[in-house]
Amino acid sequence: MFFTQPSDFQERELSPQVTTRIAWGEKLMISHVHVRPNAPIVPLHSHPHEQMGIVLEGKVGLTIGSETREIKKGDMFLVPPDTPHGLAFTFDQPAEILDIFSPPREEFKK
Repeated sequence: MFFTQPSDFQERELSPQVTTRIAWGEKLMISHVHVRPNAPIVPLHSHPHEQMGIVLEGKVGLTIGSETREIKKGDMFLVPPDTPHGLAFTFDQPAEILDIFSPPREEFKK
């Protein structure tokens, strides 16, 4: 077991104006995501990992499958494995999201 802070991990770009800091254990991974104001969309994509998240600050538009919703601070979401999803729209304010993946995404460990 260990204690850490997001600043202990290297910031990496997920897409233009969307960055994250990632930590993982044996069976799960967290991604502390920052979305800059008016960031471009993140195109629909999918992966075999289950993904769950919570908006910590701000708001964004999120598409999961065929549904798009505005989600704001305190809202949670679940993306089942292999389900297309992406950031559909952003606002003129920053947003902060905590994503959780199971199992950890190997490509994010590099």
